[in-house]
Amino acid sequence: MAFSINTNPQAFVALQNNAETSRSLATTQNRIATGLEVAGAEDDSASFTIAQRIRSQVGGLNAVSDSLSRASSTLDVALNASETISDLLVEARELATAASDGGLTTADRAALSKDFDSILTQITNTANSAEFNGVNVLSDGSTGNGDNLNALTSLSGGAGTTIDFTGTNLTTGGSSGLNISQLEGSETTASAAQAAITEITNALSTVNTVLADLGAAANQVELQSTFVSGLQDSLEVGIGNLVDANLAEESARLTALQTQQQLGLSALAIANQQPQSILSLF
Repeated sequence: MAFSINTNPQAFVALQNNAETSRSLATTQNRIATGLEVAGAEDDSASFTIAQRIRSQVGGLNAVSDSLSRASSTLDVALNASETISDLLVEARELATAASDGGLTTADRAALSKDFDSILTQITNTANSAEFNGVNVLSDGSTGNGDNLNALTSLSGGAGTTIDFTGTNLTTGGSSGLNISQLEGSETTASAAQAAITEITNALSTVNTVLADLGAAANQVELQSTFVSGLQDSLEVGIGNLVDANLAEESARLTALQTQQQLGLSALAIANQQPQSILSLF
């Protein structure tokens, strides 16, 4: 065996092996710390690029999900208000029916008229307060139609990618609303009460149509929300398959590399001792 005090090939090899082991150890430790096998393009450019594209899809679907959630809440508020209005109209029809009795006294009619007009006010207040996040599909806060509701359903942004509900008017005032006349206190007549019954019957038909449309829109939003949520989950799993580290494998690799590093340091120490054996020749 040749000895030299200028070079130590065995030490060089040991150093190179230790450097490679240290790099592998750092990579494994980083994967365990982040949970990612592909943290950047330098790890695997193809997988990282695909994962980034899917992440952008997930981000877009988050916006779609938020839009659907707002629409769902808006429709829920409108449904509750419409059901309340329907119940109030039933009460109003009972009062109008009672007021149509020709044998009532003036005082009786005045009392019924007061209750009737109070219900009409309550109906309008209910429609005007059916607002969520600044959107009210049942009223504009006065006597006009409510807001139109549009909810995103996908990322494409083309035709057929929204769920729409056209605003209506469930207040009792104005020509576009339920258009129910008040009973005029003690001046109320049996014929006026009978006319009110007809108006209330028409109003109930209108409210039932609105309830059906709201229910259909709410069901559509719920179905689309379920689909979007499932799609998000699938995409997240896909991202994980591309970039997530297998922590069980990485843990086993960490133990092996730590052992390898210790052995490498021992080999380096032995290699460094070899040149000292030259001294035994003198």
